[in-house]
Amino acid sequence: MGYSARYHATSLIAVFLALAVGILIGAEFGGRALTETRKNLEQSLVGNLQDARSHAEDLNSELGRANEFDEKVYPVLTRDRLQGKRVAVIALGGLSSEITSAVEDALGPTGAKLVGVGVVREPVNTAGLASELSKTRFANLQEETEELTELGVGVGRQIVIGGTLPELVRGQLFSRASGEFGALDAVIIVRGQPEGMGPAQRSTANQLETALLKGITATRVPVVGVEATSTEPSSIAFFQSNGLSTVDDIDHTAGEVAMVSALHGAEGNFGVKGTAERLLPDLLTPGG
Repeated sequence: MGYSARYHATSLIAVFLALAVGILIGAEFGGRALTETRKNLEQSLVGNLQDARSHAEDLNSELGRANEFDEKVYPVLTRDRLQGKRVAVIALGGLSSEITSAVEDALGPTGAKLVGVGVVREPVNTAGLASELSKTRFANLQEETEELTELGVGVGRQIVIGGTLPELVRGQLFSRASGEFGALDAVIIVRGQPEGMGPAQRSTANQLETALLKGITATRVPVVGVEATSTEPSSIAFFQSNGLSTVDDIDHTAGEVAMVSALHGAEGNFGVKGTAERLLPDLLTPGG
């Protein structure tokens, strides 16, 4: 026998009444619990925010003291360390304002003269270079890849010791150049290859970069590759593979000190990244 329709309807009504009563009771107690939980959460968040603000104020105070210390100590450590030295910056691909400012600030108290800045054009304009050199032995550098290497080595060498070749290709080799090259005492290398280069363009750029560095380092003047802590991708491994001393934190005071020491002749890989051997070279004693 099945249940009658009236019994079935009565059962459903009873179930709904029970649910309604349960909801009302639960809402009453749940509402109180929810309110209490919300109050506790608000109090906890307010406490955390106050702690965070206090911690931030402490950190800002420490940072201010650290910056003041850096500003006072850096000139003492580096004053006249490179007195009269002629220094140039060669940037491979690009040169950011951050790096430019850091280098200029670092050289400020040293007595060095920043006599030239050149930003190597990338992608490399091989057609323009071949045209400029049409009456020289580099006329076929578009087809003969070894000629591009020979050109890079020659330009790199003459950037340091002087010669006509850098001036001859200045307009095609550099996207930006200022000052003069030759009779250099030290060279700072920066690297910022542009995005969007294809495999062939990147290969040509790497070939020319390597050749330029080979020519520069062959002169035996101090050469240091620098970048900021935020530089991505890092070029430190590339600098190291070409025999350069490196600084990976030129945006910090320690990096500025390391760069000046490297330009003075210290060798090694300095900074804070995994490629660094240590933070600083052995420091030069002030005034001696």
